[in-house]
Amino acid sequence: MIRGRPTKLCLVFATLLGALVLGGCEGGQSALHPAGRGAEDIAQLFWWMWSGAALIWLAVMAIAFYATQARPEAHSEAGARWLILGAGVAFPIVLLTVLLMYGLAMMPGLSATADADLRIEVAGEQWWWRVRYQTEEGEAVELANEIRLPVGRRVVLELSSPDVIHSFWVPSLGGKMDMIPGRVNQLLLEPTRTGVFRGVCAEYCGSSHALMKFEAVVMPVDEFDSWLAAQAQPAQPPQDEAARRGMQAFARNGCSACHAIRGTEADGIMGPDLTHVGSRLTLAAGILGTDVDDFTHWIAQTHRIKPDAYMPAFDMLPEQELRDMAYYLSELE
Repeated sequence: MIRGRPTKLCLVFATLLGALVLGGCEGGQSALHPAGRGAEDIAQLFWWMWSGAALIWLAVMAIAFYATQARPEAHSEAGARWLILGAGVAFPIVLLTVLLMYGLAMMPGLSATADADLRIEVAGEQWWWRVRYQTEEGEAVELANEIRLPVGRRVVLELSSPDVIHSFWVPSLGGKMDMIPGRVNQLLLEPTRTGVFRGVCAEYCGSSHALMKFEAVVMPVDEFDSWLAAQAQPAQPPQDEAARRGMQAFARNGCSACHAIRGTEADGIMGPDLTHVGSRLTLAAGILGTDVDDFTHWIAQTHRIKPDAYMPAFDMLPEQELRDMAYYLSELE
């Protein structure tokens, strides 16, 4: 009975390990389902390291199994010495050295940013993402909590932070990089297939750290060029009475002190640029959608949705005024 326990424990451990590995192989936030050159290299390194670890584990389990099953008789000292030196010292050293050299050899390719096709400035702030594109005409296009990338192009993200340390990570596209106040770090991404992938802040940055997500949208090159050209345009004026009331309420309640809407008098710089906020996939850094109800909920219940957010809640406003503002913002596409 005692001799069978190690085997049963090994089977249970292997089953649990296999379930965890298989459960993390798919999805828009999986490092093991790569959609970029950097993520492919990292996933390949992971599988090589996992294989190396599995070999060492199997060797240790084999020795443990042998020790439990061997007859309790004297063994030669030379045989024991060779077993310890060979299986316990030489084999792990050689295997781990090969894995280390393999990992170090891929690092230059992950950090070569000189010949990039596109550069994007990304600032991590408490608790959202400021994203800025530079158009060919020299005009800066700013949006928030969403990054769009052309497939097959080398893109350098210039990462910074004005407040605390954040960490930018889109597991399906590449590695993660810290965003440190006072300096700019560069991260190279080269998407290999289109899709929508989840990004997160991977460094604890305060009370709403877990609510600081974003979407990385990889698009065909021509669609990306059209999207960026549309984002560079000013906001369209309100098309109906409800939207006009919403724009007036937006200005009357001081929202333009923090937010900018190009094409209007709103020119705030503290909060996200809202020029085309209605065309984004999410609101409040990946927490809500972008329909009228979501905008209303966010404007009125800001701190319930995102604790300690710097934006004040406007739950004191009449319901119709909140709906008008929400409708106006949802129409900014």
